[in-house]
Amino acid sequence: MSDRARLSAWIALIAFLVSIAYLGRFAEGTPDRDVLYRWSTAAGAAIQYGVILLIVLAIARPKWSLLAWRRPRSWGAALGLGVAILIGIYIVLAVLEPLLHGGREQGLTPSGWDPTRADAYVANFVAVAVIAPIVEELTFRGLGFSLLAPFGKWVAILGVGVAFALAHGLLQAFPELAIFGCALAWLRWRTDSVLPGICVHAAFNAIALIAAVTIDK
Repeated sequence: MSDRARLSAWIALIAFLVSIAYLGRFAEGTPDRDVLYRWSTAAGAAIQYGVILLIVLAIARPKWSLLAWRRPRSWGAALGLGVAILIGIYIVLAVLEPLLHGGREQGLTPSGWDPTRADAYVANFVAVAVIAPIVEELTFRGLGFSLLAPFGKWVAILGVGVAFALAHGLLQAFPELAIFGCALAWLRWRTDSVLPGICVHAAFNAIALIAAVTIDK
């Protein structure tokens, strides 16, 4: 498969994910606040991300370098950049969230801790903070970035950032997600690896899930 054919296949995959995300959001609305306390949520996420990963691997095969699953140029530099991005994202959220209420629109985090359903929450924690970052980074900052890079660095950074935001099927949270996606793409470019982005993405999601059940609202 040529890289042009791979790019067409990747665009088709993203278009499908975006369509499903927005159709699901408009049809079902904001999820229930206890959705992460359900085993079915974790199972559904595992299946969904498993299918996406298989498609991404099929598109990349046998040119695995497109996934950028390799050591960054420098782990020390990657750590510093990753911390800076996390801090920057929280500053952006502090400014935008009171105006856009993106977190409320997404509606995934529960309003408090329910110890009777802790096992299901842990399963969903793994899905959101481990599986999702790996698959999404390979999809967007791995394969997507590599296929768009020949058109220019900023085309790749902005392209996967916008695609990442669209794939979440949200309107109010779109600017926040696009900025986050572009920041991760920039990190991918600076480090030549998806691994630092996976770590930052996982840390961001994990912090959100932990804060949701530990901080009084």
